[in-house]
This record gives sequence, C-alpha cells and structure tokens, in this order.
Amino acid sequence: MESPGFLLDEHITPVIQAQLLAREPNIRIAVIGESGAPPRGTLDPVLLQWIEQNNYLLVTANRKSMPVHLRDHLAAGHHVPGILILRRQWNLGRVLDELQLIWAVSSPDEFRDQIVYLDVRR
Repeated sequence: MESPGFLLDEHITPVIQAQLLAREPNIRIAVIGESGAPPRGTLDPVLLQWIEQNNYLLVTANRKSMPVHLRDHLAAGHHVPGILILRRQWNLGRVLDELQLIWAVSSPDEFRDQIVYLDVRR
C-alpha cells in the first residue's frame, strides 16, 4: 500500500503545496478547489469520504467540527487515512518539515482513523 498523499483544506495556504513539492517532487499533495480535488465549499463529511476513497491525509485548521464529523464517519463504518490539524499561529518552515517527515517515514496506516494535532507553532 502506498503512502497517503496530503489534501490541504481551503483555509490552508497553497504555498505549502508549492514549497513541499519543491522539496519532494514525488509527494502527492492537492489543495481543495484545484482540478482533481474536491471543490471549494465542500462539506466536511464529503471531504472525509474523498480522503477515504483517494488515500489522502487531510491537513486542516478545523478544530471545532472535524472531530464530530470524524466520529460520525467512523460510526457509519468508514475509515480515513488520517487528519492532521494545525494549531493556531503555525510556522511555515515547521509545517513543511513535519509534512516532509510524515511523508518520508510514516507507515501507510500510521494515522488511520485519527486526528493528530501538529505542534508547529512559531
């Protein structure tokens, strides 16, 4: 099984995508709203279905509703590769380092059905 890609939600700067691809051109990384990814405004339950079907980790800052949606998604018998939540005041360089490390050394199921809070503050 291949490592999951990353899906950046629409509130995460696409600069992460460009800079991460500059570091590691083989990383699968998409941004909500671009071709091949869910459209902007996609509801969270639909995003969870998309990441499950396409094997992507969701990178988001949504701390409020995402845990509830994940609970409902799992209760319905579904799974997700994982959700990575950035804390407020995150640091771009540290986010890039963390995502690159996750891509390089994580096992394919390491974050399955979990929310992981990335501590990437300034």
